Amino acid sequence: MPSELPPLYPIGLQHGLVLGAALFAVGMAGALTKRNAIAILMAIEVMLNGVMVTFVTFARHIPGIDLGGQIFAMFVLTVAAAEAAVGVAIIITVYRLRRTISVDQADTLRG
Repeated sequence: MPSELPPLYPIGLQHGLVLGAALFAVGMAGALTKRNAIAILMAIEVMLNGVMVTFVTFARHIPGIDLGGQIFAMFVLTVAAAEAAVGVAIIITVYRLRRTISVDQADTLRG
């Protein structure tokens, strides 16, 4: 009996790329259409997840790349965590000054 069974439905390169592109497109649409700053940050996180899926897909299906996609995905994950922390801190500061998190009403930087 073989140690590794073949998958029932093999996931190809196209599947990962379509998933990554779909996540990026949904995130881009959310970032461009939302008015709430928290929703915009969440849409940016979805875009970064789409990029991570694409990196891991290429690393899995292209020979010669050992862990390059996974390493880039960890860097993207680290940058996303830092972006979320800084973004939430900025949103909290803007809310304390303006009493709103709508990007339309908080468009000026003067206090």
